[in-house]
Amino acid sequence: MKRITVIHLDNSEYDETVQFLGQKVEIRHRGCNGDPEKARALIAESDGRVDAIGLEGLPVQLQLGSVVRSHEVGKTLPAAASKTPVVDGSGIRAGLERWAVILADRAQPGIFAEKRVLMTPGLNHSGLAQALSRHTTAIRYADPIIYFGLPAIPLVGAHSTLDQAAAPTLEQLKDAPFRRLLPQPGEAGRTRSAEPFRSADVIAGDIGAIRRYAPRRLDHKTVVVEWAEQADLDDLRQRGVSIVVTLMPSLNPEDDLGRWSAATIEAVLAALRRNQNQPLNEDTYLDLMADIHWSPAIRYLQPEEAGINRFAFVIHPLNVGFIHKHPLFRWTRYLPDELVEEVAAYLPPMYLSRITGGVSEATGQRIEGHLITLGATPRMMMKHDAAFTYRRLNQAARLAERKGARIMGLGAFTSVVGDAGITVAHEADIAITSGNSLTVAMTLEAAKEAVKRMGATDLTRGKVMIVGATGSIASVCSRLVAQAIKDVVLVSIEPEKLLELKRLIQAETPGARVTIATKAGDLIADCDLVITATSAFGQRVIDITKCKPGAVICDVARPPDINPAEAALRPDVLVIESGEVIIPGDVDFGYDIGLPPKTSYACLAETACLAMEGRFEDYTLGRNISMERVKEIYKMAQKHGFKLAPLRSFGKYVTEEDFAAKRALAEKYRNDPVLFAAVQAEAQRKLQKIPVMAKGVRQSNGFDKRWLTVGAAGAALGTLTWTLTGRGRK
Repeated sequence: MKRITVIHLDNSEYDETVQFLGQKVEIRHRGCNGDPEKARALIAESDGRVDAIGLEGLPVQLQLGSVVRSHEVGKTLPAAASKTPVVDGSGIRAGLERWAVILADRAQPGIFAEKRVLMTPGLNHSGLAQALSRHTTAIRYADPIIYFGLPAIPLVGAHSTLDQAAAPTLEQLKDAPFRRLLPQPGEAGRTRSAEPFRSADVIAGDIGAIRRYAPRRLDHKTVVVEWAEQADLDDLRQRGVSIVVTLMPSLNPEDDLGRWSAATIEAVLAALRRNQNQPLNEDTYLDLMADIHWSPAIRYLQPEEAGINRFAFVIHPLNVGFIHKHPLFRWTRYLPDELVEEVAAYLPPMYLSRITGGVSEATGQRIEGHLITLGATPRMMMKHDAAFTYRRLNQAARLAERKGARIMGLGAFTSVVGDAGITVAHEADIAITSGNSLTVAMTLEAAKEAVKRMGATDLTRGKVMIVGATGSIASVCSRLVAQAIKDVVLVSIEPEKLLELKRLIQAETPGARVTIATKAGDLIADCDLVITATSAFGQRVIDITKCKPGAVICDVARPPDINPAEAALRPDVLVIESGEVIIPGDVDFGYDIGLPPKTSYACLAETACLAMEGRFEDYTLGRNISMERVKEIYKMAQKHGFKLAPLRSFGKYVTEEDFAAKRALAEKYRNDPVLFAAVQAEAQRKLQKIPVMAKGVRQSNGFDKRWLTVGAAGAALGTLTWTLTGRGRK
């Protein structure tokens, strides 16, 4: 059996026997109460009687960043032993910290991604800081705050000033008492600034310094430390800490909590050297460390936060009215809409709310989401090049990772800009989905329900028109509808793609009757169901007055292609919104997304469903949506309890009375062609008086150049508003 002595800063004394790397090791813990002379005596007492001596909290050397300096007292302690090697943990700490961060990220992907990190302290934790810097650039050092009581002002403790500050910091600490270098839990003599702790997502360093100087509330924080005892976990739990990661290997196979310091681990490794003449250097330790099979302990301290799969979803204002409604930007309604819309597009992504309460009916898996918004309306996204939106989506992805999300969904127009998510997925570390697979499935489900409620008895007989048929959502809708109904009209402004789509459908579904056109025109008159999914602005997508009695229009586009004034011209025609979804559980979106409670857009529901299933992978991307993915996500949604929401038309539920009235009116028109012709003529006359528009946008005569000068001021004011009220919010 190997024996080691570990000398630590307090007064306690106890012995324990552990099993490590297949051998028993007896560890004698002896306290020196921070007294160097007592430590020297304990070293001399153990010299020659044990296989190694560890100095816990009594460093021989100090390192901050790349600067290394010997501690004036610590460097003399090893000389108190002439036979037994004396180590302070510096031989293995940096290497094990780097390795442990890699293992922790593998065990909990994204646990450190894009987080704001506060090193508490950075002193003698260069390996930890280096490892975390591979996951985030937002690293700050609490060393000047905890060691010197400096205020938390810009540049104090900043990573950018580390190289300049490291040498003078170590010069001040070179002969500091050990208890000052390694603070112990307890009340600080002087209160330190709480702001760096509050703004951090991850607090990393020494458990004693964190417990001594951090504020009493550390809600939702992750704490990463070298080692911790159960009493430390209890204290952090009381403070609201969510996760604690202990980096050093456990010496007890029955308990994975890392309770042993780097000095203890190094002393054990020194004792277990195959050849006691081997030098105590990195190469010797690496050979032994390779045999350690462990993963750092990751403890969730708040039961309600454990086992939650997290996702994020990006939305944006559908029109300038949504900007006016936001609490931070209500003042913009006093400015010209064109100006507000132009300026808002340049705002960085903004965190909106946390989505809570989602629970799978099949597995009990809980999910949590984070809503993020861009400032651009669809019209502004179309006005700018795709790279403009890509940059903001990449920023949103980093924000999503910081919130702990492992997959991000692209809502509304963000899912169709450019290459429909492919570039964003390539550039982001987080998984990306457009959500369009479930959008397709739920659109067809809603359309089927609507047609049945309007009186159809045989869904295989009839005709369907898909407007915008060559788009990502509409093209796969066309292929699936053709398999069921076999009489489809495809409308698109891209004739060459129409030809390809027609050939594909005819190859997949022999016998299908496929008509193609660049305008809906009079072809709409024979269609029982019309699905619109276009990117059109400032034009009339379809002429609703030409629809047959009792037709159903499923408007998938966001913002919608059909407006209420047009729909009112034909009260017998049912216009419904695309399939909206009820997420299982007591869901609270924390923000008004424009839908009834617990109801989400299908693209958001797809993201939530993938999180519930644990499928953190790029799922629906690009314009060629796989029919297999549509079918898979639909089955997945059914498994977990996602349900089609009650049908709505222009924000209102369609009641049974509404269906009955439309059915009766449609039947009346079918039985009286003369009356129907008169109704159509009157509707067409009124339609001429309604401004031509799509997605709430009228035909434009250009932007008023008078506002360009004011726009510059508006942009500056908008950016200032964001800086003061947006970026500072967590």
